[in-house]
Amino acid sequence: MNYKIIHKTEYSYTHPVNLCYNEARLTPLNFAYQQCSDSQFVVEPDPKECRKRQDFFGNTVYYFTIQQPHNQLTVIVTSHVEVRGRERQRDFAEHLTWEEAYRQLHTDSAPEILEMRQYTLNSSMIPMMPELHTYAEKSFTNGRPLLEAVEDLTARLYADFTYDPGFTTVATPLRDVLKHRRGVCQDFAHLGIGCLRALGLAARYVSGYIETDPPSDQEPLAGTDASHAWFSVYLPQLGWVDFDPTNNQMPRDRHITVAWGRDYADVTPLKGVVFGSGTHELAVSVDCERIAD
Repeated sequence: MNYKIIHKTEYSYTHPVNLCYNEARLTPLNFAYQQCSDSQFVVEPDPKECRKRQDFFGNTVYYFTIQQPHNQLTVIVTSHVEVRGRERQRDFAEHLTWEEAYRQLHTDSAPEILEMRQYTLNSSMIPMMPELHTYAEKSFTNGRPLLEAVEDLTARLYADFTYDPGFTTVATPLRDVLKHRRGVCQDFAHLGIGCLRALGLAARYVSGYIETDPPSDQEPLAGTDASHAWFSVYLPQLGWVDFDPTNNQMPRDRHITVAWGRDYADVTPLKGVVFGSGTHELAVSVDCERIAD
């Protein structure tokens, strides 16, 4: 599938901002199942400095500064992306048990395996909690294939937790989400990752977009799509496989990947420091349009 994605972020300030420093992770990734053929990064007002780099995880990062008074900051990223081939992932690992995956992760000294061990550890937003192990072990019975177990975990998260965009913020502790059984896609991705890490498995956070369909009798509305999040589990010698607990599915060709890391803190779409703004309002709009091949 081919997509044109327009992600627009607007900050409006009650008092002029004299100086700001910013980082953006809004450019879709290139990897085996996805190619970003073009991505345009536009900032208003014009930044004094703007440079592009790759972070530790391979995500594209734009760093920019604005050194003139401004009451509004607008960042628009327009990308063209092709997503393909995910349906073949499952065929390669139908019979790999979760215990065997654990054994390879913790005994194999191959460079790739050693690198993946970082995804078995605590991260800033996903602490180790006994409750996560207790919740996860119901899906990970003895000898169960890893993908089957993660699929079951994903289905349970979907059934047990209520999608409630008004309950959490980006700073809500994972313990509160687990206690109240409410949250959004970011929270559910963190829960899935926390459960897998509690069992000694490697899991990472994925940010991106998902193509959504309007009701059959309505036209798509501009800007009504949104950023999305899910998680991946690592299969030794085979690679990463994605799961979306918010929608109880394995992402195929309707999920577009922007960035990945240990948790949300590694892939925050836009963050920065401003001087002299007072309060501000934030507006984000996303258009994810399928285009002809």
